[in-house]
Amino acid sequence: MAKAPVQRMSQLMAKTLRDDPADAEVLSHKLLVRAGYVRRTAAGIWSWLPLGKRVLANVERIVREEMDAIGAQEVLLPALLPREPYDATGRWDEYGQELFRLKDRKGGDYLLGPTHEEIFTLLVKDQASSYKDLPVILYQIQHKYRDEARPRAGILRGREFLMKDSYSFDTDDEGLAQSYALHRQAYQRVFERLGLDYRICAATAGAMGGSKSEEFLAPAEAGEDTFADCPNCDFAANTEAITYELKPVEADVPALEEIPTPDTPTIETLAAHLGVPASATLKNLLVKVDGEIVAVGVPGDREVDIDKVEAHFAPSVVEMVTEADFAVRPDLVRGYVGPQGLGEKVTYLADPRVAPGTSWITGANKEGTHAKNVVAGRDFEVDTYVDVVVVQEGDPCPKCGTGLKLDRAIEIGHIFQLGRKYADALKLDVLGQNGKPVRVTMGSYGIGVSRAVAALAEQTADDKGLCWPAEVAPADVHVVAAGKALQTELALDVSEKLSAAGLRVLCDDRAGVSPGVKFTDSELIGVPQILVAGRRAAEGVVELKDRRTGEREELTVDEAIARLTA
Repeated sequence: MAKAPVQRMSQLMAKTLRDDPADAEVLSHKLLVRAGYVRRTAAGIWSWLPLGKRVLANVERIVREEMDAIGAQEVLLPALLPREPYDATGRWDEYGQELFRLKDRKGGDYLLGPTHEEIFTLLVKDQASSYKDLPVILYQIQHKYRDEARPRAGILRGREFLMKDSYSFDTDDEGLAQSYALHRQAYQRVFERLGLDYRICAATAGAMGGSKSEEFLAPAEAGEDTFADCPNCDFAANTEAITYELKPVEADVPALEEIPTPDTPTIETLAAHLGVPASATLKNLLVKVDGEIVAVGVPGDREVDIDKVEAHFAPSVVEMVTEADFAVRPDLVRGYVGPQGLGEKVTYLADPRVAPGTSWITGANKEGTHAKNVVAGRDFEVDTYVDVVVVQEGDPCPKCGTGLKLDRAIEIGHIFQLGRKYADALKLDVLGQNGKPVRVTMGSYGIGVSRAVAALAEQTADDKGLCWPAEVAPADVHVVAAGKALQTELALDVSEKLSAAGLRVLCDDRAGVSPGVKFTDSELIGVPQILVAGRRAAEGVVELKDRRTGEREELTVDEAIARLTA
């Protein structure tokens, strides 16, 4: 086994901190900075110090090995990309303000790549001409860029981040399904090797487009995604991907009747005034879609999920209606809007829970007045049904009906069956077996490499610091010299022997640093095994500590080396 040089902390470019950074909100941000793994360069932009770079490289290595194992070929494409391919697919506009756009000195438009579907498509168009050249899977591990409005949570939500993105190219849908399955299995192996707890969840395609899409989510309090998990079956999905089935009802409901309801502009005041549950009322939220007013109807006890509304109308811009909008539309009475009588000037979008035949109490489009017995399909028409409510704990599982459980999670991977969206836009064809052109079908697959580091920190850290799984840790063993010359001499000697045996060794040989600080740092840094040359160094006895369990054992040097190299 090749010898790995000992990393002496007296020479290491990293300083540990006793206190959390003032701007740190989540555990991984606090610990990665305190332990000397990363440093902030600017908002959402991070520098990786030697220990952090080692962990990042280990994650890269695992991802690379599993991608190579499914026959994928690694390439490296530029991060600075021309505008034209993204115009062809519409994503130059679809990405909105999240896209980093820039001009060269001649006025040409460029972008910093958020994902590379277009560029990979053009690469294959240039290289593949026949069905014999396919299928092929290409991948890269490269920095991506998104102009986040509020970069936060350290490396979890940055404007520059390291990602593995791969793309499959097949001549038919069966081939695409096979490439998708290969990636799904490879991702499971990656995350299992990383030591991550994860869930595979149904997801929406978003700006990527395509049909089938699944996310790999790592449950964590710091997560920005909410996913639903069924305790009774195998259903799991991002809440944005959960849809409610439209179920029309038949009921004999009296005619619509207007009722005075002074000072009841909110669902809460209306329900209290009438003595009815909020679920009996119909909430109508007004938004503007590219400047045109749209009403969104949901049951009064539910909240509108704006992300779902935006996803439905993408790439159009969705904004909330303002006081100025009400001022120029006297037919829209704030707090008393109802779908009946809105007219053709307002599009009405409703959640499937507002099904044909359901009866509601809702605004009468008059100040201080509501209407009851307002029936969907009889008294008003819905232009489009879209599931737009915020999913709640206990909502029925779409698969078995059991109440769903909600958890927070970090998205660590996402796989898409893109189909022919990009091949159509960029005219990617190859000659088929019959000599006629065949339109290629694609898949897109991403793993957040730098994000996986943060997810691991979130899931594995304890009250003492980081606690890395062995395969991604910056070293196999952290040797600590308690302080005296004899202890330092023994620590360095043991470190060299462990290094010669092929282990990666971090040795704390710092002079003038107290044993207490060294012990605290060893727990903060989080290497799986800690070997201390302490009070019995003169006897050739060291203490071996398991970082995760805290178990300690005194061993001779030879016993310790044998244990660590077994």
